[in-house]
Amino acid sequence: MKPNGHMIRGIRKGRKLSLRELEAQTGLNRGYLSRLEREQVKDVGSEQVRRVAAALGVAESLILQEETTP
Repeated sequence: MKPNGHMIRGIRKGRKLSLRELEAQTGLNRGYLSRLEREQVKDVGSEQVRRVAAALGVAESLILQEETTP
């Protein structure tokens, strides 16, 4: 799965959550979350996507990149 890091960061900041707070809510390391937001993680498991979406209070589909066909 390829999450949209810019969308995740925007939602997190809109909810006034720090990476530390998101880390506490998801159980995912904040360094990993930071790389996720900067789109430096190529493939993310469905469990990680579910945790981030739940912590942000959004549907998983909202934080996933749409696949584009050439």
